[in-house]
Amino acid sequence: MARIVLVEDDPTISEPLTRALGREGYVVEWFGTGQGGVGAAHTADLLILDLGLPDIDGVEVARRVRDQGLTVPILMLTARADEVDLVVGLDAGADDYVTKPFRLAELLARVRALLRRRGDGEGAGELVAGGIRVDVSGHRAFLDDKELQLSGKEFDLLQVLVAHAGSVVSRDQLMRDVWDADPHAPSKTLDMHVSWLRRKLGDDAAQPRFITTVRGMGFRFEND
Repeated sequence: MARIVLVEDDPTISEPLTRALGREGYVVEWFGTGQGGVGAAHTADLLILDLGLPDIDGVEVARRVRDQGLTVPILMLTARADEVDLVVGLDAGADDYVTKPFRLAELLARVRALLRRRGDGEGAGELVAGGIRVDVSGHRAFLDDKELQLSGKEFDLLQVLVAHAGSVVSRDQLMRDVWDADPHAPSKTLDMHVSWLRRKLGDDAAQPRFITTVRGMGFRFEND
């Protein structure tokens, strides 16, 4: 039974959400402060984290959790859909986000996807291609033995691409595998994450060493 730590200071959100998650069979522990969430993260299977908290904000909570070396998935709740806030949150270590006001069905689907992905990674080994090593179970990635500092989605994207190294992975497949999204949904977020991942790999889109764009199809991770 998965244990979810909910960090949300607004009782009009935390109380119904706790009940809904309980009906799904999850054990939920609620905290109204960021400090409480940081302290409880080490025993959580999933952290649902509000961006705006009364003591330290959600971005700082995510940073502190990751600084402890914890790989617990983090789903961020934000009332600010501004791209700058999204980028900061993901760079701090969040795996996914939902914008308030959210539909309960959407949030529960994101929760299931993150928990499923965490379960799929347990007991998994390593993926290696083109100087990149992906430690699936440890949720770590390395370039020439130097660890890469990746957000959750950047790691998932790299994992899928490396797992299919040498082959084209379609945009539709990446949207399904990384975001659990309808393949016909807008995929601007995919291009944004590919750009961020390239930057962290030191890759050049014009002369790629790692990730090649195959126009009209998707992306290929080079295996040379």
